Amino acid sequence: MGEDTIYAGRDSDDEPFRFNAAVTRVFPDMLRRSIPGYAASIEAIGSLAARYVQPRTNCYDLGCSLGAATLAMRQGIAADGCHIVAVDNAPAMVERCRQVMDEDDASRTSNTSVEVVHGDIREVKIANASMVVLNYTLQFLELADRDAMIQKILDGLIGGGVLVLSEKVVDDDPWFEELFVDLHHEHKRRNNYSALEISRKRAALENVLIPELVTDHRERLARAGFRHAAVWLRYFNFVSIVAIR
Repeated sequence: MGEDTIYAGRDSDDEPFRFNAAVTRVFPDMLRRSIPGYAASIEAIGSLAARYVQPRTNCYDLGCSLGAATLAMRQGIAADGCHIVAVDNAPAMVERCRQVMDEDDASRTSNTSVEVVHGDIREVKIANASMVVLNYTLQFLELADRDAMIQKILDGLIGGGVLVLSEKVVDDDPWFEELFVDLHHEHKRRNNYSALEISRKRAALENVLIPELVTDHRERLARAGFRHAAVWLRYFNFVSIVAIR
């Protein structure tokens, strides 16, 4: 995996952001430098898996990219007879994720099997699930599809099952929203992204990544039927929510 220089030499009117082969090659570096708190969210997924995954159930990593959350779940699961389904619609991501899982198979012993699926998360059957992860994934779905996606997850979870939902959000207070955006850009500058790279990536993500308010997410989870939901991690305009069926 290499250094993310995708937007260092591109014209500002290039195509919207895509999870293609170029992004796949630099994705770990992109996440590390772009999303504050990302490592903490992955670490917590492993801890939640140890606590909530029940024997002989399924776990889902929806929008798995290179499988960081899948590995965290697999390493955290203590229950027997579990199966993880990792899903992504980007062929380059799926190909690399399968390689990552093969490497993990070769290096450790686990009774938790992993299936990496190329497909649309909206079309994946979710059943007998004790844990579902949407780690910075829902934000890439059209707004009109988000209620149905969360309802589908709730319907596929068993009692006591957990959903981890991590998203970029917009703050309710415009003053704080401006502050958090500025702090996020400063975070990127501290991680050696130039002002031009920051501007170009922001333009590429426009109308591709559509953030919502935290209250929008909480209300959607409540409508679906989750008994409990709370923000457990926030870093600037990035949050992770835990919801229990």
